[in-house]
Amino acid sequence: MVLTNKTPEEKVNSLFDRVAPEYDSMNNWISMGLQKNWRRETMKKLDIKTNSKLLDVCCGTGAWTADIASELGESGHVTGLDFSKEMLRLAEGKMLNTKQKAKIDLVQGDAMELPFADNSFDGATIGFGLRNVPDASQVLSEMTRVVRPGGFVACLETSQPQNVVVKSVWNVFFKLVPVIAKVRGNNYADYDYLQKTTKEFVSANRLKEMFEETGLWKVTYQQFSLGAVVLHVGYKKEL
Repeated sequence: MVLTNKTPEEKVNSLFDRVAPEYDSMNNWISMGLQKNWRRETMKKLDIKTNSKLLDVCCGTGAWTADIASELGESGHVTGLDFSKEMLRLAEGKMLNTKQKAKIDLVQGDAMELPFADNSFDGATIGFGLRNVPDASQVLSEMTRVVRPGGFVACLETSQPQNVVVKSVWNVFFKLVPVIAKVRGNNYADYDYLQKTTKEFVSANRLKEMFEETGLWKVTYQQFSLGAVVLHVGYKKEL
């Protein structure tokens, strides 16, 4: 499909509307089933309090949003935000049949201009979405703005392995992703775009610097799958 007369943001939004029905299935295949493990290890790192009020940016079909909700008590709450109406429709369908529904709100909105007041949340997460926004630094700045002093900002994202052998295998694998996607009945161009954003995204060290440039401190990162995926966590400075 050729998209015309649309902004870059609208084009990406249209892409995610199209891939939404197969998004979970393809992510599971691309991650070789490891995405759940990555999120589980991330949750241990965040040490979420049961009464927390949290934000999940670029929540997609709500997989991480639901994981966060499962850590919360009755007074806890998580808001999932995404630009894609189709992603949110699928997320809503998931939540209908879970015990966590009362703890979750789903909001359609722009990660570049979060529709929330300053210091609204105890923490904010973004999973596999930062590489697809027009300006990653702006999104990190917005996430920092809406988190209260002392709260965390966490990003789970693909990265570029530093080991030469691992990186070579990683590059070949991601070149095959759009081919496999087409075989599975998906749009080749959509997944070609997604594999390019993965390959072109910044290194783990550079993303750590971007966290710090946003004003976050105590920034750490943890690598998974030999550096192919990295969790970054930083904290908003106390007043």
